[in-house]
Amino acid sequence: MDQSGAPLRWWQTRKFVALATLIAIVPLMWPEIPPLVDLPGHMARYRVQLTPVEQAPWFADWFNFEWSLIGNLGIDLLVVPFAAVFGLELGVKLIVMTIPALTVAGLLWIAREVHGRIPPTAMFGLPLAYSYPFQFGFVNFALSMGLALCLFALWLRMGRLKRVGLRAFLFVPLSCLLWLCHTFGWGVLGVLAFSAEMIRQHDARKDAGSGHWVESWIRAGLGCVPLALPMVLMIFWRSGDHVTGQTADWFNWQAKVAWVMMVLRDRWEFWDVASTAVFLLVLFKASRDPAIEYSRNLVLSALFLGAVYLLLPRIVFGSAYADMRLAPFVVAVALIAIRPRIGMTVRHAGVVAMLGMTFFLARTAGTTASYWLFDRDYDTELAALDKVPAGARLVSFVGTNCRNEWKMSRLEHLPAIALVRRLAYTNDQWSMPGAQLLTARYSAAGMFAHDPSEIVTPGWCPREWWKPIDFSIARFPREAFDYVWLVRTPPFNPRYASDLDRVWRSPTGASALLIVNRGRPTPQIADEELYPRWFLELRARRIRERQLELPPPPRS
Repeated sequence: MDQSGAPLRWWQTRKFVALATLIAIVPLMWPEIPPLVDLPGHMARYRVQLTPVEQAPWFADWFNFEWSLIGNLGIDLLVVPFAAVFGLELGVKLIVMTIPALTVAGLLWIAREVHGRIPPTAMFGLPLAYSYPFQFGFVNFALSMGLALCLFALWLRMGRLKRVGLRAFLFVPLSCLLWLCHTFGWGVLGVLAFSAEMIRQHDARKDAGSGHWVESWIRAGLGCVPLALPMVLMIFWRSGDHVTGQTADWFNWQAKVAWVMMVLRDRWEFWDVASTAVFLLVLFKASRDPAIEYSRNLVLSALFLGAVYLLLPRIVFGSAYADMRLAPFVVAVALIAIRPRIGMTVRHAGVVAMLGMTFFLARTAGTTASYWLFDRDYDTELAALDKVPAGARLVSFVGTNCRNEWKMSRLEHLPAIALVRRLAYTNDQWSMPGAQLLTARYSAAGMFAHDPSEIVTPGWCPREWWKPIDFSIARFPREAFDYVWLVRTPPFNPRYASDLDRVWRSPTGASALLIVNRGRPTPQIADEELYPRWFLELRARRIRERQLELPPPPRS
């Protein structure tokens, strides 16, 4: 029975919620390393974090790792006990598997609390557990969002049961823990809770004959005070001298429209865009079908999240794609806001539920196949590590192009597994003081010390920090590295690698492991061969300008 006493349908039972949660983890069961773009880089940071100094003393020369109170520590903290029990790689995999499960459970729980029962349309939102931000490997963010959805459902439940005092007591520490996982999840919980409190307070005042929206707004703000303590933590975090990172790229409307169309971006563009079109079709149909309506509570939540999405810049505190991360959750909340009117027939509701479940299963099957293919790529490339000794110094180059292709290779940070498995140096770690616990300090590597020096292209790309493969091969400091790991790089001039010997090659020939032969001279390559003409002209002009600014030499 649901809250109204009516019998539950199959999609409204606890067994179904448990089944949907289990289905959500199926794509992650086979791959040894979840094929998420940034995840290998995060795993390398965990390896530095967990490795005792005596086991790898050379880490001190390469990296600086310091614990600090920042709003981005979700898996960094969880991996400590998980790695102790399961090992680093399996421990990370198990944690990552909880993210889509929490997201699915949270969406269904919210729908049940708001509507009194899970509406048949809720299944259409479940594929967003594998949204583009998750595919990108923003794992602390994704974990915090899954937790935020579940905590919002708990917030709604305790409000419905009129346990507001107990809720206030519980959510002070819960909000702090969520902020510690990732700031974004805490912020989203605050927006969702505030919008829900506005509706609750308005309805309560309306029943009492004084349902003014301004009063409801004020009371909602007071009701959300238990969620405010992390604001103090935020001030401490962002006020340190070590903190870096800009906030930029506001109101990029073209990108914001593109992010909405990419909410399910994975491998096959037509399939992903067509699936996104299903979301838009369901939302449009719900606004026109007299048998379907929207919950005021969740519509207001979706509108508030949508407003935040429009106002967010692309870069916040140096972290890119800040606004993109929110887009799938705006769509998800809007989808679970839909419910059938009382007049919808049981048969009609059953058909809608079957369509939604079919869509969820189809997307899950597609993601499972995609991850299996990515896992094969990982196995092929990681065979190079059999030739890498422990503690080696690797400079890695991963090929890409200047086009923003739909299917990301998921290889961008795969070289970080050399640090995970061989305790070797890799040049793909992020070095953002205040945003990560780890920064690169290997000064001998120069411009090849950290991300994005691992990304190489056939030529110079506009508006990108990536370097061409010819430049990277010719200019990386030989004295700083022992090996060069090429991962599906474009062709390059062999003259630039005359002091490098191949020790491994992939079956397709697209990847290779090279060793620096210190018995041969380093190739001397002129800048004119490597830099574009416009750069050389600009540099020459600036040199002339500086010379003109210098005072004349004293007379003898």
